[in-house]
Formats: sequence, C-alpha cells, structure tokens
Amino acid sequence: MSGTHEQTFEELRGQLQEAAATFSDGPDALEGILLGIVDDVDRAVREPLEIFPVCHHSPASALAMARRLREKQPKVVYLELCEDMAPLLTELRNCRLPVAVQAFATEVDGFPADWSPLSVVAPITEASAEYQAIAYALDTPGVELVLVDRSSDHVFQWDARGTDSAETGAGPGASDAPPAEEEAALHGDAVGVEIGDLRPRFAELEEHLLHHGKVRHWSEWWHQYVELPLGDSDHDTYRQVMLLIGSLFRRLAPGDPHRVRVDEDRERHMWTRMREHLAATGTDAADCLYVCGAFHAASRVAEFGVHGTDTFEIGPRSATRWQHGLIPSSHAAIETQFGLASGSVSIAATTWAKNVRRTRVEPYRLAGQAGAKKPKAKKTAAAPVPAVPNSDKLTGFLRRPPVLDRLDETELLGWSVEIVRAARRNGYLASTADAIAVFETSILLAGMRDRARPTPYDFQDAAVTCIEKDTVPGRRDVRRLVDIMMGGDRIGQVGYDALPPLARDVHDRLAPLNLKLQQRGVQRALLDISSQPQLEQCSDVLWMLRYLMPQGTARPIMGERRLGERPIQESWDLALGTHQRALIELGYEGVSIEQVLEQRLRRTAYGPHATAATVLEAIEDATLHLRSRRLTDELGTRALEVLSAERSVDGAPEVLRRVRRLLAYYRTSEPVLPPWIESFVKTGYAHYCTLLPTAFTDDDATVRQVAAMLGFLFGMESLALSLGCDRTQLELSVGQSHPQEPSKVALLWAAQVQLGHLSRADLRARCAALLDNPMVVPAYPRYLSGFVHALEPVPGLADVVVEAVSNAFGRLPDPVLLPWLPTLISTLRSNGAELAPLLIREAGRIFPGRLGELDAWVPPWRAQPLPDAARPGGRAGHSRNVALLAAHPGTCDAVASLLGCDGTWQTADPDPEGVQLIGRHPDTAVALESLLATP
Repeated sequence: MSGTHEQTFEELRGQLQEAAATFSDGPDALEGILLGIVDDVDRAVREPLEIFPVCHHSPASALAMARRLREKQPKVVYLELCEDMAPLLTELRNCRLPVAVQAFATEVDGFPADWSPLSVVAPITEASAEYQAIAYALDTPGVELVLVDRSSDHVFQWDARGTDSAETGAGPGASDAPPAEEEAALHGDAVGVEIGDLRPRFAELEEHLLHHGKVRHWSEWWHQYVELPLGDSDHDTYRQVMLLIGSLFRRLAPGDPHRVRVDEDRERHMWTRMREHLAATGTDAADCLYVCGAFHAASRVAEFGVHGTDTFEIGPRSATRWQHGLIPSSHAAIETQFGLASGSVSIAATTWAKNVRRTRVEPYRLAGQAGAKKPKAKKTAAAPVPAVPNSDKLTGFLRRPPVLDRLDETELLGWSVEIVRAARRNGYLASTADAIAVFETSILLAGMRDRARPTPYDFQDAAVTCIEKDTVPGRRDVRRLVDIMMGGDRIGQVGYDALPPLARDVHDRLAPLNLKLQQRGVQRALLDISSQPQLEQCSDVLWMLRYLMPQGTARPIMGERRLGERPIQESWDLALGTHQRALIELGYEGVSIEQVLEQRLRRTAYGPHATAATVLEAIEDATLHLRSRRLTDELGTRALEVLSAERSVDGAPEVLRRVRRLLAYYRTSEPVLPPWIESFVKTGYAHYCTLLPTAFTDDDATVRQVAAMLGFLFGMESLALSLGCDRTQLELSVGQSHPQEPSKVALLWAAQVQLGHLSRADLRARCAALLDNPMVVPAYPRYLSGFVHALEPVPGLADVVVEAVSNAFGRLPDPVLLPWLPTLISTLRSNGAELAPLLIREAGRIFPGRLGELDAWVPPWRAQPLPDAARPGGRAGHSRNVALLAAHPGTCDAVASLLGCDGTWQTADPDPEGVQLIGRHPDTAVALESLLATP
C-alpha cells in the first residue's frame, strides 16, 4: 500500500516540474514551491488520522462535511476550536443561529491591565462545516467531540496584541470601512477565532488573483473559483483541492517570524492533544476525523500526524478567571470582524440552502434547534466506508476546463423583478424597464467576466448600475437591498435556557411587564406603581439596567429617581433583545445585577483615579439603587480617605453639590446622621480651610472652585462647629488669603462680609470706588463675575450683586459694557446656572413690576435716609416698635427669655419694659420689622 501512496501524485509532480522549468528557464525556487505543495498534499492524504480541511463559513465545506460524516461515521471528531469552549456547545440547541461562543474575562491576572476586558469569540453559522461536525457529534450516540485548539488564555499569551490581528482574524479594524448597521458591532472588540482562516497573506498574490479573476474582492473570487467548482465534487477531490489551496497560501505567505511561530505552535498544540487523547482512550485513528482549516492541514511541523514527535510542551494557563457563554451574532458582525465583503455571508447562506436542495444531502442539525423541523424516524446508520488508498483526483481537477453552468433564466428573472419591487418600496423610481435592464446587464457583465451564468455579485453590480443612478433617496442603497434580498443580515439569538443566571433573573423579574424581552427592537413599558405596587421591583431593575447597560437598553421616558423620592408612574423604552450580548457579558461578572452593581461601585471608589467627588457619586448611586447602609458606610469611609489625600480643589464644586444632597436626604429620612458623613464634614472643614489661602492665589484654581470651597465652609459651618471644629481656623484662613485676580478679590470680600469683617456699607463703597477709578473700570466686569459666584457661599448678598450689576449697566461706557455682556451670559450659563434664579428673584423683588412705574422708581440704594424721628432709635420709632411688640407678644417673650430678662407686660405704662429692651437691642426690632414687613 505504501508503494501505491508514493506513486499517487507522481504524474502531477512531473507536470509541475516541467512547467517550472518552462516558465523560469530552469529549476529554481518556483519548482521548489510547486513540488512542495504536492508534497504537502501527499503528506496530508497519507496521514492515518483523516484530515478534513475546511474554510470558514464555506457552503462547499459544509456540504462536503455533511456528506463525509454520513459516509465515514467517525467515532471521534477532533475540532479546531478553543479547548475551553467545549462545555458550551451543547447549549447551541437552545439558540437561533448565528451565535458566537465567547470566553470573557474582566479581571486579568498575568496580562497587562489595559487589555481588560479580554474577549474571544468563535462565530458559528448553519452554513459552516464546524456546525455540521458539532451537530453530528452531539446528536449521534457513541460519538465524542474533542476540541484541540489552544485555550482562550493561550490566545492572548501567544498574541502580541495589536500586531497579530490578521492571524486571529481579529477586531474591529479588520474591515476597511465601518459597517452601516449596528449589528456589525455585535462582537465588539473581541478577538475572533475561526476554523479555516483561508485567505492569501501575500497581498500581491491576492491582487493577482482578483485581477485575473475579474472580480472585486476576495469573497467573490472564492465564490466563483472555489465554491462553485467544489459544490458537486466527490470527497477525495474536495479534500485534495482544499489541501492544495492551503499549502499554496502557506508557502506564499510573508515570512513574519512571530506569525509563523504562532501558526506552528497551534499545529503542535492540536496534534499533541490528539495523540494524548488517542493514547488515553485507545481509539483507532481510522475511526477519527480531524476538522481544521486548510491552512493548518498542510502543516510541516515535526509533531504532525499520529506518529509525530512529542517534544511540544503546552504551557500553563494564567491566573485569569475566564467566563464562558453564548452571545448573539449576525452575518454583518462576521463579515466585519473577519474582513469579508458586505453580504458575502448572506450569499453563502443562500448558496448553502440551494446546494442542500439540489444535491439532496441531508445536513445535520441539533435536535431542538430553533427553526428545526421535527425529527424523523431514526434510520439505520450506514456502515463505515472501508479505508482505501486515495487516488489522484487533483491532476484531473486541474486539467479539467471550467464547467459553464447554464443560464437559469427563471432565477435571474425572479431576482430582477424582486430587486425592482424592493427599490420602489425604498423610494427609487424603478419600473419594469429597469427590471429588464438589470436582467440583460447581469448577462452582459457575466460574459465580460468569462462566465455563462451570472453570480449574485454580477447581479448586484448590474442592479447598482441600472437602478441607483445618481442619488440614494432612502436609508438603504441598492447594494444593501440586494444583500437583503439574497438572505439579509440574519441575526442570531441566545435562548432563555442558554442565558447566564443573571440574564435569566432579569427576564424573570421583568416578567410582570408582559413584554417579549428577547425580541429585537424597542418596546414601551408603562408602570403605574401607585395602583400596582408590585411593579416597583420592576422599576428597581430597570434603573439598575440603565446604570449598567449601554445607552438605549433601558431609557426612561417619564419618571426619575432622586434621593428620598418614591416612584408613582414611569414609562420606559426597552431594547433588551437588541443588546442581548451586553446583558450576557454582564452575567459573567456576577449572579445578580445587585452584585454586579456593587462590584462596579467598589471598583469606581477604589480605583487608582478615584476622587472624593467620584466616591460621593458612588455613594449616591448605592443609596439610590441598592439602599444598602453597609455599602454606603464603607464607601463613605473611602470618601473620607480620598478627601484627606487630595491636594487640589478641582472637585470642590462636585463635592459640595453631592454632600448637600446627601445631607438633605439623611436629615429627612434618618433619625441621626451616619457617622461617616459627620466625619466627612468635619474633615472637609479643616481640609478646605487649609487649602483656601493657596487656592485664592493659585492660577490653576478657578473662581468657581474657590467659591465651592467657601460654600462648603459656610454651608457646613453650623454642623462642623457642633462636631468640634473651631471657627477661628476659618477666620485665619480667610485672613491669610491675598488674591490678585479681580474675580477672586470680589469673592474674598464676600467671605469677609459673611464673617463680619466687612460691612455691607463698606462693600458698597468699594464697588463704587471701582467704578470711580478709570484704571479699574475695564476690570470691573471681572469683579462682577466674582460677585456672581459669591452667591454660592453667601446667597444673602443677592441684593448687593443686583445693585453692583445695575450700577455697571448705568455707569459703564458702551466700549467696556458691550464686549463684556456675552462673557457674563456665558459665565452664568456654564458655571452659574444654579445661581441665576437668585439674581432673578432678587431683581424681581427690587425692580418695579410694571413698565409705567419705572420712570418714577428710585433704586433702594439711592433712596434718601429716614429722618431721625423715624429711625428705630427715635421716639417715633419707639412708638412703632411698641405697637409691633404688642401685636406679637410671644416673639418678645421668647427673645427676652433668650437674653435672660424677666418681667411682665404693663399695658398702662406708656414706656414699658419692652421699650427699655428695645433701647438696649435696637437691631432686633429692626430685623423683626423687616421680617414682618410692618409699614
């Protein structure tokens, strides 16, 4: 038998040797390449363990695989797929193809941190040889399926990230143009692992094949010159031709050392695993089938074959914890990730269906597969085909002229009519004449390209030429319409039983909404929580999904979640089916969304770039979504640590805003404040007092940040003092501040007014002095900006700010005022949006409400002072105060008790003790008069 094997390809060797001598004028490298290809084919054919070379998502490979499995009935199927993905394959029966088997890791150990998250996907379609092998092995009793390729962990161990994407067919950068549909991103930035990466790695070779084949791209060349000729070939012809192509592309590949090493290590790994399994189980190699890419089938490593060497050592995996699952895939996602032409996978699916009907080959399909027909009665398994020497089918195939298929006019007419109908639905002015033109142009293009029967690619070019013309009226162009007509972008779906526990839990908890959550597209959910309190749990889940999932998965239309508020009615737009992949990957991080959310919040709070503001945000999110006192106390302690370590004031505005909100929440919902927030206020008071003098003079610290610091100090002052802080520290800090920038100077003046170091009259005098000084007038608007920001720490200065702004509008010259107005407006909109209502409210109180009153109106700050007799200290003032006190005796009693004055009311005495009290404390009476608005 060995002598027969040695003579199998002798005739072909002789012909290639003569051709090499003729074309190259003597033996040289060309002869070595051509004869080496024959040697590779001969070596693979003679291997006792049958090698079945395939190409990824090739209908010809899938058809040949189904035919060979029914003939051979192997007991063991070795498959080129990551060995750690084996447990997931049984779940394929719960999915609608195409889907992708995924390995996912969020926390890496042994890889650079910036690689996280790690993701490896292996997409599977029905029109693929690997699916036929998987379905046969899983549904045939006594058959074992063994995955022999490197693990997902080794994919990244062997991959020089970013320099080896072509080897893995990886990444979003594999396509020249971004996809038009969102489904093209279903795999994200995952590394793609495929069976049969069969494409020339030598750019000049691919360009040569495309040019002489008169095609536009590689997918069309493969369809025309490989798929169609091999569609009806026998097993030996198919096998030898695929081995020939794999060897050719391998020998003409660029000599990239890293890439060659990875390829050869994969082959050593796979053959080592197969020999280990054969030795452990005692299985006869003749009863096995090895399914791998044609590129790896023509291997020349020493470990090749069941009699190869055992020198390859498989290294240990890293400590990274990998999660495995199934995610939805689509034709567009596969095309984008593996650099295929748009629509090629859809055309392959259509070709597969036609081949099955034409050849009457019964393909394998997993029992219970979505869309599968009911299983028929079991047939008696065919007897295994006895092993016979392989004959030379390659020589005859290469000699045979191409078979010219007859023109199928019925099929082409149907295509032409259907594309015109689709074009009219999408806004094109297409007619019957265009259908005839598409039909004739398809035949013309096929003839120009040396083929009698137009391919789908010829028809696509003809449709674009005859229908699209100059413009595209709708969202889809004609090329996309042809893709849809040929089968469309089929999108897979992972069934409920194949989802991870977290995803199933989400579906179960949202079941009261009575929506088809696995359906793609947007669905509207209405929650009337006041009448159906049980829907509040659904609301909790939806708000957590909004926080964790990509934008658009759960979008609130009506309703909001705030601290201390309970929902009444909500309306949501849900697209869980569209974002099923993101939900599945969320399940890799935990068993419930609460657990994942807690992990995310901890990761944010304890991250290397965490600030006090981000930790407070995490505390607020934990309070809103989890209502966990344990977690908030832990994160509060972390916020205290981060604040103490900060040496800048960049996050002061955010810290102030969130602390105020949390304090308001705890004061209304808790009997006492949590210890962490008391410590945070106490520490923050001392912290910002220390940083205040530096921030006033630091050019990098903005006026808004300094105002936020003062807002924290003045707003939290009462609580801080009750906790043991010393106000002297704040007074010393303000006294040591000496800013030069005008806006910060105005801010310092406001702080001095709040502390009582500067009176309002002195502040008004300083503002008037600024307007009187011609050298300072151009900078006056910057002082006003500081006063506007001063409303954050000292909101009581609103009347002074309104007065300062009014004086500026009244006295500043137009060349100064007009350029400054846009700056004032932009400042209020960007940094002081929350301060504008204070100014508007105060201006509304001061200015007249009617236009007619404006002419006679006098600003309060310009009004004449009251005569002495009308002042509170005069006799007339005493009489008015006595009437006020008589009308409100309770107020006077409370003030007298507070001041330690005892006594009773004497109504007959025209000058009672209350008058004596007023004489000692006239400011109190003035304040009461202003408060009660007594005329």
